[in-house]
Amino acid sequence: MAQQDSNALADQPQLFGHPIGLYILFFTEMWERFSYYGMRAIFVLYLTATTVGENPGLGWANGDALALYGWYTMFVYVASIPGGILADRYLGQRKTVMLGGALLVAGHSILAIEAMWAWYMGLVLIILGVGCLKPNISTMVGGLYGKGDKRRDMGFYIFYMGINLGAAASALIVGYVGEKIGWHYGFGLAGIGMALGQLGYVYGQKYLTHVGNLVEP
Repeated sequence: MAQQDSNALADQPQLFGHPIGLYILFFTEMWERFSYYGMRAIFVLYLTATTVGENPGLGWANGDALALYGWYTMFVYVASIPGGILADRYLGQRKTVMLGGALLVAGHSILAIEAMWAWYMGLVLIILGVGCLKPNISTMVGGLYGKGDKRRDMGFYIFYMGINLGAAASALIVGYVGEKIGWHYGFGLAGIGMALGQLGYVYGQKYLTHVGNLVEP
């Protein structure tokens, strides 16, 4: 559970009528979705691309590639359960999101390496990173607003705009780079996007000190 201080909530610096912390979380989630959906956009294409030519892939059969893609996406969503438990019982949401961002930066960056060990390790790190970050950052948005604050719904609306923006841009940008320049350049670009999101989150900690902290039993 996130510890909330009513005085801290009331004293938050504001921007356009909302806590500045909202825009920090918006920026972080936008780049997290950019990296996640960008990588997904070229996931199966990379696996099924021929092993020869200017932009070689792994030459997998479509069925095998789709099976791995299905397992990967399933584990991403299942990982939210231990990610939530880690936040509620041990670290708090704010620190768990920080850990998730670091794992995502590492995972997407490793995918830029042309080696099978890097491919599988990158997938595992991304699964763990999304599991830590995704469920907890959304909860932190709600924690920025006090009970009965009518701005909360609009705050979530703004936050989800970041999700949609990151997802839409990633498919176009990462997809283009991966197909036209090189698959691993596409994966690396996704890693750069997540690094930007992580840097923004680290910088914005001063606006989030009262949100997502662990409550001792």
